[in-house]
Amino acid sequence: MFHLRIMAMAIRGLQQNLLRSLLATLGVIIGVGAVVSAVSILEGAQRDILERFETLGADQVIVFNGTDRRSGRGTATNSLLPEDADRIAQEGEDLILATTPQSNDAAQIKYFQRNTPATVLGTTESYTALNHYHPAQGRFITREDVRGSSMVCVLGHKVAEDLFGARSPVGKTVKINGKSFIVVGVMEEKGVLGFFEVDKQVVIPLTTAMGRMFGKRYLTMLVVQCVDSQHVPACIEKVKKTLRASHRIRAGEEDDFTVFTQDQFKQQLGQVTMIFAVVLYSIAGISLVVGAIGIMNIMLVSVTERTREIGVRIAVGARRMDILKQFLTEASVISLLGGSLGVVCGWAIANFLGEYTQVLQTYTPPASIIAALVMAVVVGLISGMYPAVRAARLDPVESLRYE
Repeated sequence: MFHLRIMAMAIRGLQQNLLRSLLATLGVIIGVGAVVSAVSILEGAQRDILERFETLGADQVIVFNGTDRRSGRGTATNSLLPEDADRIAQEGEDLILATTPQSNDAAQIKYFQRNTPATVLGTTESYTALNHYHPAQGRFITREDVRGSSMVCVLGHKVAEDLFGARSPVGKTVKINGKSFIVVGVMEEKGVLGFFEVDKQVVIPLTTAMGRMFGKRYLTMLVVQCVDSQHVPACIEKVKKTLRASHRIRAGEEDDFTVFTQDQFKQQLGQVTMIFAVVLYSIAGISLVVGAIGIMNIMLVSVTERTREIGVRIAVGARRMDILKQFLTEASVISLLGGSLGVVCGWAIANFLGEYTQVLQTYTPPASIIAALVMAVVVGLISGMYPAVRAARLDPVESLRYE
């Protein structure tokens, strides 16, 4: 009951200077809002990227072209050839189920007056089994299509919808960067698969993509499926040994390719996330420090203005601890109000960015909301401690004489 009376007195004291109290909360609102929005963006991005990686499968090894660091600028080097996929499959047949070479580029897909941008993926017939991603209509490209560099294509779900609506595109002819392709199938709706949004993708035979379409010699990447996730380390060693021999890399020289697994991606993601977290939380922390200074300033002004009131309360029997509790409560109420408004603002900003950009994925963990409110109260207690102690130490006689 006693503590409730102190709370009521503290709230009445804040109401007497409502505008000043609201201005004092502004810094806390900005700081807590920055923390909540930063957490929402980081958590959302991390969850989205992890979900993409998990679609690749823990039994997959991904090989990219390497990086030349001799120039000091880390320029990309082209080294992966279609033949590398065949060599890896032959030499690692006891460890490897399939190899899927991939070459992709951006292109414009057109059907009469309708057109849409898409990613054109050149690959082989093993792509569907590797990714558990199959046609909903028609068929996928075959080994004969790859060998003959056939001008056939398989549309992603969104591409087919944009160009043909509800009609079946199988058997129709579309133009990819001005070249005619016969549609032989439409893939099922999938969303994302690893690094790509496959619903906005068109698949063509690898030889067609590299030779007749884009005139490329080197692959974008090479995906290797191991017999199971337990054999991934042995599979990596086999891939590295085969590629080093194929690319004639001498002992002591660096690889001209880069091998990744799902676990390595997760480790690198954790490191990148940590860097962004330090930067964003540092900015939010500065905002909270500014908010704490504002609360302390307001409370010091309040102590000066209410010196006579403090003297009267002490004279009629109030203990110094009661004065201390009252001013600490006022500081806590200000910071808790600012923290609550900051949580709402931070959540709203994160959701707005997610909706507006259509790229950012946001997620606000309930634990972060609780942590933000606790942090706001702690900021209020710390910033209100000095003014509260100063008020509690006022001499009652001098306070009663104060005008």
